[in-house]
This record gives sequence, structure tokens and C-alpha cells, in this order.
Amino acid sequence: MDLRVCHIYPDLMCIYGDRGNVIALTQRARWRGIDAEVRELHEGEALEPEWADLYFFGGGQDLGQDVVSRDLQGPNGAALRRALASGAAVLSVCGGYQLLGREYVPAEGPSIAGLGALDVTTRAGKVRFVGNLLAEAPQGTLIGFENHSGYTYLGPAARPLARVIVGHGNNGQDKTEGAVQGRIVGTYCHGSVLPKNPWLADMLLLWALERRHDAVRLEPLDDAMELAAQRSAAEVARTRP
Repeated sequence: MDLRVCHIYPDLMCIYGDRGNVIALTQRARWRGIDAEVRELHEGEALEPEWADLYFFGGGQDLGQDVVSRDLQGPNGAALRRALASGAAVLSVCGGYQLLGREYVPAEGPSIAGLGALDVTTRAGKVRFVGNLLAEAPQGTLIGFENHSGYTYLGPAARPLARVIVGHGNNGQDKTEGAVQGRIVGTYCHGSVLPKNPWLADMLLLWALERRHDAVRLEPLDDAMELAAQRSAAEVARTRP
């Protein structure tokens, strides 16, 4: 069994330790004896929709989002839609999460078009959300670090990834954090999110492997260190004013 991961726009959309999500995901596969290969896709290069089982799309600055948005309005956007239709999974963080949505509306200037794969819309807010984020998902605790001024609102086709306990999450108003739609996950958790949230890593890993492999079963791992890090981070988050 093998896993194929495509890290898209790593030079433009990879801040606050986001690359660690790729490392965590592939390492959890290798610990189980699953071969893992990672390829990077840069702006202007052709996306191969048949290859990757999972796409990672990190966060970036507004300038990088402009460039990526234009690239996704062309053949690469169509190719990524075909990949998602074929069962590929996605983890998107912050700016990547926003660009998988319908649009990002900045404080000034024209809207930045998204891929439309997630039923979410993001608008620039007046207050920047920065700090430790603690939330609860049906599968377990979600911990991360948020740093964004985009306020994201979910449409009916998307459901929240988790409910905020400490922090702001999607918009600081409705207590939602992130979004799930099909096999696409969006979140505002930097830090990276997967090392401290092994349940999320394994959910994505299972989805990705199911694209090309039948009857996938993930052997349990000893997550004592990961869960200890999660508990420690949650304690810190609870001290947030």
C-alpha cells in the first residue's frame, strides 16, 4: 500500500509551520509500513489530477493568494476539481481554506475568486484573531494557533469541523471552527495542526488511502506523546483572556 501527497503552492502558501502537516501525515503512514511520496506543485506547473491521494494547501499572505487564485481559475483549478471528484482528500489551512471557498472579499480592492469546492465565503474583518485555539469536534479535541483577519461563513453544504471553546475560529461570532465537505477539510489551526491532533491526521490518511486501495484499515499507533502535547496546548489555551 502507498500514499501520494501533493503539497500545492508551497512557496506561496506555507506559513506558521504549515509544512509540518505533510511531515506528520507521511510519517504516520510510514510508521504503519505504508510507503509515502510527496510532490510539490508550484504556480504555473500542471496539476496531474490522477496522481495524488491527498492535497495539502497551506496559509499565505494576500499577495500570494492573488497569484494562487489566478492559477486556480485556469486549467489547474479544473484539474483539482477532477481530483476531488475522483475521491482525493484535502487539508487546507487559513489562506488555503479561504481559496477553496467561493471567494475572499478583502477590505480594499476586488474580490479574490476561490475554487468553489467548499461552500464557504470569507470577508476581511476589522479585528485580527491571534492566539491559541481550542475546539471540540465529534472525533475529539482540536488544538491549534490562529492568526487571521478573514471572517469565514459556512453555507449549507459545509459543516463545521469543530465548535470553539477558546478562541475565535471561523468568524468570532458563531463558535464554528473550520469546515468539512466531502473529503475536504478546512481549518484556521496553524502550528502545525496534525501533530497535536492525531485523530484528524488519521481521518485524512484513511480518506486518502481509500481513493486507490480497498478495505483500508489503519493499525493503531501509540499517540501518548501527541496527546500529551495536545493536553499541554489545551491548558495554555484555557489561560487565554
